[in-house]
Amino acid sequence: MDIRKESHAEGAGVPTEQQLMAINTLAKAELTKEQVYVFSLRLCDDQIDRDYERFDTAALPELAKMFIGKSGIVDHKWSSSGQLARIFSTEVVCQDGVSFIKAWAYIRRGGDGDEWIADIEAGIKKEVSVGCAMGESVCSICGAEYGSCGHGKGEIYDGQVCCAILRNPVDAYEFSFVAVPAQPNAGVLKGLNKRRISLKELADEYGAQEEFRVMFQMAQLGKQYAKQLEDDVVRMCLSLDVGIEEPVLRSAAGKMAPEELMKFKDALNERMVKSYPMQMQLGCSKTQCSVESGYLI
Repeated sequence: MDIRKESHAEGAGVPTEQQLMAINTLAKAELTKEQVYVFSLRLCDDQIDRDYERFDTAALPELAKMFIGKSGIVDHKWSSSGQLARIFSTEVVCQDGVSFIKAWAYIRRGGDGDEWIADIEAGIKKEVSVGCAMGESVCSICGAEYGSCGHGKGEIYDGQVCCAILRNPVDAYEFSFVAVPAQPNAGVLKGLNKRRISLKELADEYGAQEEFRVMFQMAQLGKQYAKQLEDDVVRMCLSLDVGIEEPVLRSAAGKMAPEELMKFKDALNERMVKSYPMQMQLGCSKTQCSVESGYLI
């Protein structure tokens, strides 16, 4: 799941000795204090954003490590000519009950770099957006994979606002200087690694939430019916003593499509009729059965 979240940058200036050492572990040539400008960034936090998503607090430390050494670019345009800065240090900070990733980046002084430094100092180049990949997005209400349940982001359930919790960081790509981070579509790239869009997201986008809920409920009923078919097939196989243990039968039944389970069940049912024909518990003679009566005892 590729994620982009906006935040901001703060000006700083001359690096400390410790910061310069960290910078030089990334540089090919030894840099001096006079050659670089450093500034801090608040990359992302664990609060619900305007897209009703939030990073899992437990995921921030690992994600912070992934941002070390990553480039600062413009508008998420992945081009070597657009590389402006590089992150050399990160940490997770907890402040007023909010946990966030704070990063330090550097820009080489001179040429176009001086223009960017001046804009950062002037507060013009301030907002940034991060690009990263998260392996999991779960519903804050039920804990299921978001998009697989019927809950909707931004909706309230029992007094709790639903949001998608982003977990299991996979990679950090870059941070970008952006012009308008508050735009509606500035926040998130949906999907798992290759921008796979879920039906729930499409329903939210096109206002088809009610249709999605009906489809979801029907799908749940279908799952229940498929499970019942699996149980019936396993039970009938055990009754016919086919010589296969129950775990193996359940594993095989679980791999069958509902149509296959139905055909398999019909075949097993025919075999059960032949193996266990129905017999009357009370027999009667022809004479007795020929008596015209509504009740025979």
